Amino acid sequence: MLRFQTRKVVVVLLVLLFGCGFALPNLFSPETRKAIEANAPSWIPRILLPIHAVVLGLDLQGGSHVLLEIDRAELVRSQVLQLRDDVRRILRDERVGIQGGIGTTPRGVQLRVAEAADRARLLPKLRELAQPVGTLGAFGPSGNSTLDIVEQPDGLIQVSVTEAGANERVRRAVEQAMEVLRRRVDALGTTEPNIQRQGLDRILVQVPGLQDPQRLKDILGQTAKLQFRMVAEGQGGDVDMLPSQDAGGSLVPVERRVIVEGEDLIDAQPAFDSRTSQPIVNFRFNIRGAQRFGQATTENLGRPLAIVLDNKVISSPVIQSPITGGSGQISGNFTVESVNNLAILLRAGALPAKMTIVEERTVGPGLGADSIQAGKMATLIATLLVILYMIGTYGMFGLIASIALLVHVCLIFGLMSVLGATMTLPGIAGIVLTIGTAVDSNVLIYERMREESQQGRSLISALEAGFQRAFATIVDSNVTMLIAALALFALGSGPVRGFAVVFILGILTTVITAVTLTRMLIALWYRWAKPKSLPF
Repeated sequence: MLRFQTRKVVVVLLVLLFGCGFALPNLFSPETRKAIEANAPSWIPRILLPIHAVVLGLDLQGGSHVLLEIDRAELVRSQVLQLRDDVRRILRDERVGIQGGIGTTPRGVQLRVAEAADRARLLPKLRELAQPVGTLGAFGPSGNSTLDIVEQPDGLIQVSVTEAGANERVRRAVEQAMEVLRRRVDALGTTEPNIQRQGLDRILVQVPGLQDPQRLKDILGQTAKLQFRMVAEGQGGDVDMLPSQDAGGSLVPVERRVIVEGEDLIDAQPAFDSRTSQPIVNFRFNIRGAQRFGQATTENLGRPLAIVLDNKVISSPVIQSPITGGSGQISGNFTVESVNNLAILLRAGALPAKMTIVEERTVGPGLGADSIQAGKMATLIATLLVILYMIGTYGMFGLIASIALLVHVCLIFGLMSVLGATMTLPGIAGIVLTIGTAVDSNVLIYERMREESQQGRSLISALEAGFQRAFATIVDSNVTMLIAALALFALGSGPVRGFAVVFILGILTTVITAVTLTRMLIALWYRWAKPKSLPF
């Protein structure tokens, strides 16, 4: 058990060297890390360079905190309009006549069908529109339907969106909005944003390091519904009067017919016009969008094309020639920042509904500096007290356990740097906690050695028995802690997950340092000192 071949010693030392080496970038400034990356030879993998530091969370480095709420009323209105269109389609397909027209209510539609035979054919088709909601957990009961269909004796049929159906629509919209918001925030170049659901219809966005909350609000608040429509030649017919950025906010007539929508965009990048040096956005369509855009520009030469974003005309260039390549540019009275923001919005896609900012906070870096300093002090004091206790109780073996403890802390920071994990204030608490629990394994091993020695076994036999018989207990205790930590990570959010990440890494590194490294150091000590009894 204590016979370590030279090859095994080299492998263990290399693993520990690389693990602790990954923690070194945390001692360098960002400028130093950038200089190392810029001057390093190209043949060295970037993962091996000391350029990846632990990412500080919002509570440590400051940043922006925004709570958004999705427009539930707008979503229900869109459900009702979609329901009305579906009912019209069924009436047309089934050739069913109705008295009057299809009326709308705040939660559905109603129609009157005089003939009983027509109602018998219509009702099964209407019921096909209803979908089971399934299990909604805390957001609603299980097994409900999205629609409620009621038939009156006088032939009136009411089709309404149920509360469970509205909740299901909101839930799906929030999930879609979270993905869109994540793409938008990631495009800002920030690290480890926290985007999570709050209740049924709210989304929390925390962006560490971003001290400009207004830019974050501009990025998150826009629906980003992009449309390409022709500017109307008059104000009659199917025309919308929309404010134009080119005309200083004045209303211009725009045809309601949409040529291409933003969902057909596959890329949008900020750039500068080669002729005017003005900021622009270069865009590219998919095949369907390119075909529609090419046909529209071919048929409407000399006419202005309205580029509409969230019901505002941001640009209306005149079509000089057919654009059949599937790409083009958006120009206007843009600044460099507004062009970057517009490109981010177009690439990330449109939100499913309007989002309202209900809470915003800017966390200053001063709080983070105080927290980091307090965390450093707590970590140093905890480490020092544990080391003093172990050396005072177990002598030389306590010193070996203390060396393993220091390596354990370095490995945690090394793993967090490589994985890009975020260090939060609860994460610092997790490190302090793992410092205390990391030596538990050594205490189990050493006390087992003491028991074996007191029973009259030789020193080498007691040393081997200490590791062999304590190993199963060490594994069991760490596995149970790991299960609890994984549950915290899976079910928790924000600070709880920050604590769980550090604790999980601490458990994994404990097995390496408290067992493998400690056993190797004791084996080397035994060969060098050739003791006759335990040093404690």
